[in-house]
Amino acid sequence: MASSREPWLMLRFLLVLVFAVYKTTAFGEVMRAPQIEQQQQQQQEGQRQRHKNAYATMMYMGTPRDYDFYVAIRVMLRSLARLHVDADLVVIASHDVPLRWVHTMEQEDGARVMRVENVDNPYKNQPNFDRRFKLTLNKLYVWKMIEYERVVMLDADNLFLRRADELFQCGQFCAVFINPCIFHTGLFVLQPSMEVFKDMLHQLEIGKENPDGADQGFISGYFPDLLDMPMFHPPLNGTTVNGSYRLPLGYQMDATYYCESNEDAPNLRLRWNVPCGPNSVITFPGASWLKPWYWWAWPVLPLGIQWHEQRRQSLGYGAETPMALIQCIVYLGIIAVTRLARPNISKICYRRTEKNISVIQAGLKMVAIWSILASYLLPSIIIPCTIHPLLGWGLYLLGSFALCSIAINAFMLPMLPVLTPCLGIFGVLLVMAFPLYPNGIIRCLSIFGYAFCAAPFLWASLVKIMASLQASLERENFFPRLGESSPPSGFNKLY
Repeated sequence: MASSREPWLMLRFLLVLVFAVYKTTAFGEVMRAPQIEQQQQQQQEGQRQRHKNAYATMMYMGTPRDYDFYVAIRVMLRSLARLHVDADLVVIASHDVPLRWVHTMEQEDGARVMRVENVDNPYKNQPNFDRRFKLTLNKLYVWKMIEYERVVMLDADNLFLRRADELFQCGQFCAVFINPCIFHTGLFVLQPSMEVFKDMLHQLEIGKENPDGADQGFISGYFPDLLDMPMFHPPLNGTTVNGSYRLPLGYQMDATYYCESNEDAPNLRLRWNVPCGPNSVITFPGASWLKPWYWWAWPVLPLGIQWHEQRRQSLGYGAETPMALIQCIVYLGIIAVTRLARPNISKICYRRTEKNISVIQAGLKMVAIWSILASYLLPSIIIPCTIHPLLGWGLYLLGSFALCSIAINAFMLPMLPVLTPCLGIFGVLLVMAFPLYPNGIIRCLSIFGYAFCAAPFLWASLVKIMASLQASLERENFFPRLGESSPPSGFNKLY
């Protein structure tokens, strides 16, 4: 009797651990932080200007990934500090940013936090507006920082390979054209000016045309003649130039095509060198779900591992490690429970009518298929988003195996076909992470070739699962009829 209760006791223990995972998530911390910080006084005013120039970035709340961008900003601040830049580090933060985060950036990261009111976006109701860009016009506050001679404005997805203080020698406005006709606002240099700031707010009030409704469209429309300006070359005597300039592409190298090794960054294993200007900054534009701080972004974007190397050297992973350990224990517990319990669903009975039999069989087929799909989806949802990719993918594969083992035991399915997608995912990770491709084209062809060869195996595994499930459901002994004896114990044991 006692032995039969052991699996259920372990299940209860696992439920407690799952509840602990929820309570210790980074998102839970985000939700609890405002309540804690409401008891604290106003932020400290002791951080004063120390340099004549500044690197600035922006932070606001209201997106599903607020915590992720908070981590990204901290890593960028720490990376700039490690380069010993001759400039202040400033964060333009809206008032709804938790005070706990503000204090951390000030006290631990050495940043000056400038609290601002959110700029009302007049383009939020225009067609095809992306809601995640609603507050990006807060970036205009950088022109209000008149205590500085020059400011380099940065997005959080910039990876600095070397110190780039020569940017402070640029003129009143300088930016990089990563698009042939439109400059990128992920990094630009400006001379702060209250006149420009007020005029920008006026342009917002009168409804200046903005194709995307975000900072990119507004700022590029405010400086329409930058394409005709000369290329910036920093004077050797250290003086500052006037006017507007185009910045060399080496200050905003797109991670999707920056692919060549060079003496300054040999560990990146790149294959192409940007010839114009120093290779100083890599950026990760594009889809928000493919930013380098997400564990699933690598090895899709090979340079994402370099971002995590900077985080490992500066910020570390102390916030995500406890939750990862708890999840690992939960998955190992699930595997142990499925081995001990070996569920026997032959105790379920049905009446003799053929109609009921078909309904039960169809329902169980749906349950089995959705259980397998959930086994591959659920781990990716609960893993901490900003954990190191190697740990993230390891947790995902372990979690998928653990949850698949439940479906395997419950429905008496063959193990190899159910785990074929897991093996396929592991294989494609190896193909994408292979470090010795001569160029990006060969890498893409290798990935497509692997997908072409793996597709028949995935189809065969699906056919095998459906056939095995149908055979199990059609057995007379799988579901004994009412009034008939149960099958011998151990009939449904997988092992």
